[in-house]
Amino acid sequence: MPGLVHVVDDDASFRTAIERRLKLSGYDVATYASAQDLLDRLPDDSRPGCILLDVRIPGLSGPELQSRLIELGSTVPIVFLTGYADTPTTVRAIKAGAEDFLTKPVSSEQLIDAIERALARQEAGRHHHRKLESLRALVATLTPREHQVFDLIVRGKINKQIGHELGTTERTIKAHRHQVMEKMQVRSLAELVSIAERLGLLDADKA
Repeated sequence: MPGLVHVVDDDASFRTAIERRLKLSGYDVATYASAQDLLDRLPDDSRPGCILLDVRIPGLSGPELQSRLIELGSTVPIVFLTGYADTPTTVRAIKAGAEDFLTKPVSSEQLIDAIERALARQEAGRHHHRKLESLRALVATLTPREHQVFDLIVRGKINKQIGHELGTTERTIKAHRHQVMEKMQVRSLAELVSIAERLGLLDADKA
């Protein structure tokens, strides 16, 4: 499925020219004359795509629309296009997660480059999200006691200390530890610690 590029710009001739250019490059295109237009037809996050957004548009400005989309939980990457680049706006937009900041007139090569980067980053983000979901699903298979053992193992506790803390024998902890490793589909402590870290289970206050 080709990427869908959402073009938000109040200049009708610019929208038409960009749409033609992008369609020739194999993209699907949706155009909007204002930020509100886009908010009324919110892009679907599940489809590969990005937003080409003008900075100065009547009503909600480009950066204001970016803030609204972040509030709404949208993960569609944004590439800003502007006729008047100023450094503070650029820095703010990039800090807030914009993929790129292009100045008009923009060459086809520059434009396609930015869109390709945005789509690649979106795919990488999706892959990361899917991986985290599958790791959470594995953690959910642990029994409450296995969960406690998992928590203590990844904080560097040895079997003897864990047994003492949970009021059980070292041998029992060994068995639990084996189960945890099996269920989490790992072979080493390092892998287990890495999973805990990725899932944010190693909060400093618990360490």
